[in-house]
Amino acid sequence: MKLLGTTEKGISESEAKRRLEVFGYNEVVEKKRNPVVDFLLRFWGPMPWLLELAAVLSLLLGHYIEGIIIFVLLTINAVIGHWHARGSQKAVELLKKKLAIKAKVLRDGAWTIKEAREVVPGDVISVRLGDIVPADAKIISGELSVDQSALTGESLPVDVHESDVVYSGSIVRRGEAICVVVNTGANTYFGKTTELVKIAKPKSHQEEIMMAVIKYMMYFGVAASLLVSSYALLINVDLLTVLTFIVTFLMGAVPVALPAVLTIIQAVGAVELAKKGALVTRLDSIEDAASIDILCLDKTGTITQNKLSVVDVVPFYEYKKEEVIALAALASREESLDLIDLAVISYAKDLKVDLSKYKQVSYKPFDPSTKRTEAIVKVSEDQFKVVKGAPQVIMSLCEDVDKKTIDSANKMIEEFSRKGYRAIAVAKSEENNNDNLKLVGLLSLADPPRPDSKSMIEEIKKLEVKPVMLTGDNIAIAKEIARQVGIGDKIVRLPDLEGLSEAEQEKIVEEADGFAEIYPEDKYKIVKLFQSKGHMVGMTGDGVNDAPALKQAEMGIAVSNSTDVAKASASVVLTEPGMGVIVDLIKVSRQTYQRALSWVINKVTKVIEFVSVLTLSFFWLHNLVLSLLGMSLLVFANDFVTMSLATDNVEHTKSPNKWNVKNITLASLVPAAFLVLEGMLVIFTGVQYFHLNMEHLRSLVLLNLVFNSQFRVLIIRERRHFWSSRPGRELLITSTATIIGFMILGAFGIFIYPLTVYEILVILGYSMFFTLLIDFPKYYVFRKFGL
Repeated sequence: MKLLGTTEKGISESEAKRRLEVFGYNEVVEKKRNPVVDFLLRFWGPMPWLLELAAVLSLLLGHYIEGIIIFVLLTINAVIGHWHARGSQKAVELLKKKLAIKAKVLRDGAWTIKEAREVVPGDVISVRLGDIVPADAKIISGELSVDQSALTGESLPVDVHESDVVYSGSIVRRGEAICVVVNTGANTYFGKTTELVKIAKPKSHQEEIMMAVIKYMMYFGVAASLLVSSYALLINVDLLTVLTFIVTFLMGAVPVALPAVLTIIQAVGAVELAKKGALVTRLDSIEDAASIDILCLDKTGTITQNKLSVVDVVPFYEYKKEEVIALAALASREESLDLIDLAVISYAKDLKVDLSKYKQVSYKPFDPSTKRTEAIVKVSEDQFKVVKGAPQVIMSLCEDVDKKTIDSANKMIEEFSRKGYRAIAVAKSEENNNDNLKLVGLLSLADPPRPDSKSMIEEIKKLEVKPVMLTGDNIAIAKEIARQVGIGDKIVRLPDLEGLSEAEQEKIVEEADGFAEIYPEDKYKIVKLFQSKGHMVGMTGDGVNDAPALKQAEMGIAVSNSTDVAKASASVVLTEPGMGVIVDLIKVSRQTYQRALSWVINKVTKVIEFVSVLTLSFFWLHNLVLSLLGMSLLVFANDFVTMSLATDNVEHTKSPNKWNVKNITLASLVPAAFLVLEGMLVIFTGVQYFHLNMEHLRSLVLLNLVFNSQFRVLIIRERRHFWSSRPGRELLITSTATIIGFMILGAFGIFIYPLTVYEILVILGYSMFFTLLIDFPKYYVFRKFGL
């Protein structure tokens, strides 16, 4: 303490500010990648190599201007990709900032909550069950069991006592302690920043599906290019031209914009959710909520208000009401910030209960695995033990309870339950004999449902997601709360499932509306049982013991007052209490899914159309109807205009969304077939009616492919008829600008051979008419395949 210039009462705010200037913030500054290097890396990879090869081939064939233009397009692609990536990174930084770990610090003699980065050496901090230790600290008082596996690789928790050091990043698994901070930031023993936002993300399900679709499109493109190349070699086309064919085909099949589109779609969803009070800990987790069909909801704090107040006190034996509340207050501690402890202490203060003659020698905070708090209390020369907690647990600890008292207690608990009250039992040992506990009374605590819970449950059901209530309270309370909020009346106790076959257990679980009298570790079992029946599960939790279930669920949701460990295990952290945010989360995630689906359908349709038109026309005309430059312009117009699908105006679906590659591909074949027919008719018109040579025909085909790609996006983005919803502003602007831009290129012969205004308008009308015609079969096919 002397060395750190502090006392057990901590330091002042002004001293903390001074120390911040000396020691810096409690964080390890990440080495940021050089933005120039980051930008240059965009010229390295499969797609840039294809464009670079196209530029080199153009130069070798003597098309110098084309080669330069392709390189310029590649640079523009790199700039757009880099700009979007920076935007997504800013979204992640915003999430990191909002999800900063908090620390309970003693400043100016009062406990206050600060961001962990503001902790300085000499600060006195309090850590308890579920906290992540914010800095290296020495224990002044208390005992802890900490998990250091993330730091040392040790799988077993380590017990630490007074004068031991707990390291920054350790997770408190048991106990409570007051500590003094010795090292912060880079000076901590492990020198790691503890944060909840995960950047090293696993490959998401959506990404895997999109990559699978792209892989099949690549196979299609490669097969077509090999077919055309083999035929070209048979009719004595030179090798350099054949190589040009292959590069052109591959450029059409490879999705330039895929990485950027994925990131933008996720970042847009993350920012939208952050505004609504839900912070995603992984960008890719947003899409998971689109698929969930079961939502397990914690009763306390999610369905109910989690604002406890003591309603009634029922004493047993010779004890009086004031004595019962005094003993309950002695088994509580204000600094723990436990809601039951605070409710009991507040009630004792209201009754002006005098606790001055008692001294709390030791205190064990609430542990979800034991469902009780304990304290050793000294009065005069004697000591006794006092416990409070779940009635079933406390009564099982009392040895000499007569049947009449048990019956009376159970009757009172049932009566409380019928009113929706929660019962807490209090027991006390004899003086100097801590093992002989006696039941002294019951407290009833009110935790009414939130005003919006009933309407939100209805909303969740309308979204075809089944809400399931989970609670540690007894079955009578669970049924009463479930009735009040309209969840249902099939409430199950897990012990009732014991002895049943696995099939019977799964059937009962699937039909259940809720589970009562469960321990936190049971939540993991419930999630697994639902998943074994093929359900996608959302799960809310707040405590350290909820972490396995939150990780196991497809959508782990840490509620607003969660422990750091629960937040670290969850995919989404709520900053607002209640269920309104969860409803928003489901809706936004379904919108995100719809945007990704639009991009995939558009990509599949485009590749089938482009590859088929080029292949068929080569067998007909013995030449490619699209140059390398034309292909580069088309790639730019298509892939980067469809980026605006990431911010498109979409509606969420009324039911959960599931990816189905087969159905997506089959549904995409119908619009693609119409567009292939249109492409061949355009070539026929160019040859037979406009009598164009090959160079001018290439300009005509390029404009047709660009125009119909813009109209196609507007048709495919809507699962119903295209006029059912207004496209997003960015999509309309980019599509209109692309059409006007390419009309100017064609009319003035910029980069491509010029066409007459009449020819351009005919192709524009042709493209519009044919693409609008697709809308009717598309509507039928999308409904048939459930898109």
